[in-house]
Amino acid sequence: MTDTHVVSAVEDAGDAVQGSTASTDAIVVRLGAGKFAVDLASVAEVGRAPAVTRVPGLPSWLAGVANWRGRILPVLDLRPLLGAVASDLDAQGRLIVLTEGGIAVGMLVDAVDGTTSLTDVAAFPSASAPNGANLLSGQSPREDGPLAVLDVHAVLRLRDGLPRGRRSA
Repeated sequence: MTDTHVVSAVEDAGDAVQGSTASTDAIVVRLGAGKFAVDLASVAEVGRAPAVTRVPGLPSWLAGVANWRGRILPVLDLRPLLGAVASDLDAQGRLIVLTEGGIAVGMLVDAVDGTTSLTDVAAFPSASAPNGANLLSGQSPREDGPLAVLDVHAVLRLRDGLPRGRRSA
């Protein structure tokens, strides 16, 4: 398969999450009691959650920074934004490294439950949209209940709301 075909396949997978009946692969993660799907094309790697250094003055969803394979990686904890209780991670806790457009961030999750194929992703009904619905691109029906689909692009846009560094004279 040539590089052009690979890029085309990744673009087609991203389009599928936007609501068509085509399928795309996703990783299923737990954040609190909820299950969420993350487009596999946006996942660079999955590993044990590292020690995270909290940075003062930042919102609660920005857990801090971590040394990840020799580089400083910002680490997000989306549980407060999605209405889940943020607690200490146990042995099942993982760090999902998300990448898009040259930007990499880590996302803490309570567990990784495997992979799935997403089909028939539908928008949330406006009356039942959960907290943080702007971070979700929709939901996919499952036998054990709907699976919320995380919008990686929206997650990475969270940085736009962060305070800018102070400039000295």
